[in-house]
Amino acid sequence: MNSFTDNLRKIEPYVPGEQSKEKDIVKINANENPYPPSPKAVEALKSFNTDSLRFYPNANATVLKEALAEYYGVEVENVFVGNGSDDVLALAFQSFFCSDKPIVYPDITYSFYPVWCELFNIPFKTYPLDKDFRINVEDYREQNGGVVIPNPNAPTSLCEGEQFIRTLLSYNTDSVVIVDEAYVDFGGYSSVALTKEYENLLVCGTFSKSRSLAGMRIGFAIGSKTLISVLEAVKNSYNSYTVDSLSIAMGIASLEDDGYFKSTINKVIATRSRVTNELRALGFEVLDSSSNFILVTHSDYSMKEYFEFLKSKKVFIRYFSLPRIDKYVRITIGTDGEMDVFLAETKRFLEEK
Repeated sequence: MNSFTDNLRKIEPYVPGEQSKEKDIVKINANENPYPPSPKAVEALKSFNTDSLRFYPNANATVLKEALAEYYGVEVENVFVGNGSDDVLALAFQSFFCSDKPIVYPDITYSFYPVWCELFNIPFKTYPLDKDFRINVEDYREQNGGVVIPNPNAPTSLCEGEQFIRTLLSYNTDSVVIVDEAYVDFGGYSSVALTKEYENLLVCGTFSKSRSLAGMRIGFAIGSKTLISVLEAVKNSYNSYTVDSLSIAMGIASLEDDGYFKSTINKVIATRSRVTNELRALGFEVLDSSSNFILVTHSDYSMKEYFEFLKSKKVFIRYFSLPRIDKYVRITIGTDGEMDVFLAETKRFLEEK
């Protein structure tokens, strides 16, 4: 006998980092910024006219686009905004990956990509990272229905440079290439300038990481007028009001406070360097990170046990029970105080094991 449940979509969803409700924890498992948002963004929140919330926001978020265009040195027509970069990327998948050919991306990468492929019925193929977790650009010479790579990659933390991106684009002139730059502000190479040369390049970014606004859900994309116009058409066929009024106001204020933005970035980078050096001194292998997290392993210890030990001490890091990286953990860079706690518990783990 048939049931209505036979017609329900069956899909394996994306699983984010654990959001513990415990108090007094060191939460370094979700790649969140350890520092508060810009004081200017906070002031925009405090002074926001709440009466305006009874009106719909501007459907095109024009003033936020104008601020992004000025910041990145592009035209307003080259900017798209959405409800977090996940929203932007999901719309991009629907907009550009419409052929019968599979899209391609690395085998170790952002785990939302295969979820969207399944959700939107997009065929896909993955290419394995090499033994050092680098992307082999030569793999991407084959015909495909589109390319998507995070740069820096997640969860590896590694970043490719300008020549790599140019070579990738030269191999894929007949498909859209998406570069997901969620972590680029922490020391990676940004491809935004290349969008002026390559009409098929879309660069995606977010306010969640480097701008400490994960709770506001602000994402954006920069690309040619051709790509942006298609994104707008798809967005307006799905949800015209993707960015709320408060997010627009706080996003603009954040962009206007470049000094604060750079100061917090530099703090994260300095702490990342210190923690990397201390872990290496303890015998850990740490990949050279260009992001606000590090990927770590140790030849003498189980990283799952390490993860569970730290969790028992209220220090939350990320463990992936996945092929090739199940011997690694991902550690978000927190404040110096948080990382001191993490390092102290790490030393305790080594002593007790």
